[in-house]
Amino acid sequence: MHGTAEMPAGFSHFSYANPEAPKGGKLRQAAIGTFDTINPFSLKGKSAQGLNLAYDRLTARSWDEPFTLYPLIAEKIETPKDRSSISFTLNPKARFQDGSPILPEDVLFTFKTLKEEGRPNMRQVYKLVKKAEKIGENGVKFSLNSGFDQETVMILAMMPVLSEKWWKNRSFNQTILEFPLSSGPYRIEKLDPGRQIVFKRDPNYWAKDLPVNRGLYNFDEVVFDYYRDNTVSFEAFKTANIDVRTEQNPALWDKAYRFKGLTNGAARQENLKHGRVERMWGFIFNTRRPPFNDLRVRKALSLMLDYDWVNRNIFHGKYQTLSSYYPNSSLAASGLPSTAELALLAPFRDKLPPEVFGPAWAPPQSGTPRSLRDNLREADSLLKSAGWEIQKETRIQKKTGKPLRFEILLGSAEDEKVALAFKRALKRLGIEVSLRTLDNAAFRDRLNGYDFDLTLYFWQNTLSPGTEQLIYWGCDSAKQEGRFNYAGICHEATDFLAKSIPQVKTREELVTTTRALDRILTHEHYAIPLFFAGSDFVASWKPFRHPQKTPLYGNVIESWWYDENGIEGKP
Repeated sequence: MHGTAEMPAGFSHFSYANPEAPKGGKLRQAAIGTFDTINPFSLKGKSAQGLNLAYDRLTARSWDEPFTLYPLIAEKIETPKDRSSISFTLNPKARFQDGSPILPEDVLFTFKTLKEEGRPNMRQVYKLVKKAEKIGENGVKFSLNSGFDQETVMILAMMPVLSEKWWKNRSFNQTILEFPLSSGPYRIEKLDPGRQIVFKRDPNYWAKDLPVNRGLYNFDEVVFDYYRDNTVSFEAFKTANIDVRTEQNPALWDKAYRFKGLTNGAARQENLKHGRVERMWGFIFNTRRPPFNDLRVRKALSLMLDYDWVNRNIFHGKYQTLSSYYPNSSLAASGLPSTAELALLAPFRDKLPPEVFGPAWAPPQSGTPRSLRDNLREADSLLKSAGWEIQKETRIQKKTGKPLRFEILLGSAEDEKVALAFKRALKRLGIEVSLRTLDNAAFRDRLNGYDFDLTLYFWQNTLSPGTEQLIYWGCDSAKQEGRFNYAGICHEATDFLAKSIPQVKTREELVTTTRALDRILTHEHYAIPLFFAGSDFVASWKPFRHPQKTPLYGNVIESWWYDENGIEGKP
């Protein structure tokens, strides 16, 4: 993005939205756990679901394009070719929900507040701004310091805009339950702290007729009801107390969706295929702790997972096996590295496993032409080379006599089946494993503090990876709690590539650099990748409909609508 950006001539609406969708009805969705704040931009507290509905941003995302932004609060955007600054001309019609205009002063106040008190990802980017200033009567310009990358101006363009009038005499960095003045298509109508939040569509929403909003935000009310756990929320859906549900558990999807509403046609199940990067979900080694700081140990343990058995018996064959940190996308490494990939990797050849320069990593096979017994032999050999011998059926460190034992930290009872299958496999190597399942809050505390041996969790990448790559894989983040570098990765090659990704200027360069990084992450065995679906498992009651086209990023609930003629049965 450089030059001047305005709404393209002839642009009418996003292709995954139905501009003819009727307005009306109430949409009820489930949320798990609780909440204690309605400020989604502060670190304090756990914010309620759906708050994105209440806040407009300078620009709007398109969920059918990797990283394309369209004007919203800002009707005009200008940036030079080197992206060293970005200027916004605000839409003179932009309004907060009390009818007051959105002014450059509000944008500058928001920037200053989020730079000082916002979430870490915001602070990291906003600190790259050298100067923020008002230009003309209705414009704002951000000039950047050294250290910015190609993505910096894009992230600034996604800034929400807070009301200076409402916030200036309030403490930002604390939990709040007072309804803030905002500017989005919905306003908060009521809330029951920790149990329910209700959003009501604003009939006077200033941007309701803008092209980027046509076909979206169709419900009069959007309700999030909070449930203790996933089991209770599923029961609520079965009795039509919840209208749309995205299922995360393929076993439930396969076996439990046989209630009356589905059999009599009142509800439906849909596999909505998408093209977004799936999460890299798996057993993550904490390489800060021995023995997981030894590649041979990590590789040995990675050989012991029987993917075929787990997928067949636990996930009913619904999943595909992960082989990348960027699965389901063109960013994933495949085959032999290209000439361009090799050029990026070559300076680190002596410090990387030789496998990085060969075929892309693939999960170990457990059938023809390779058996589980073959994997067991190789794992045993790797452990012995690392000094771990078998004595009386127990894996012992030869130098110290200490047994090889560790804990797998889990954040959900649903993960226990996979962890138990892995535990049984490791017992064949003489390794003693214990499982610890915590509630969500305690699990997050341990995860953010990197206080675990092995954990079952995930990283979520996108089709446009950028500055977050250093947070995931960089040396600095490995030393800072809460920075998402769960594995403790610190390698000059990953640092170099993670820093390079936000600096690339073409899509081709982005793909090449990300694939090179993917080869290192997989062949260094920082985690044992598990499975992904490639589809959104969505169940809904028949009065609720969505456009036929699923966007690149998957199901977009804001594009759904209520069809009063769509009821075909009862719960």
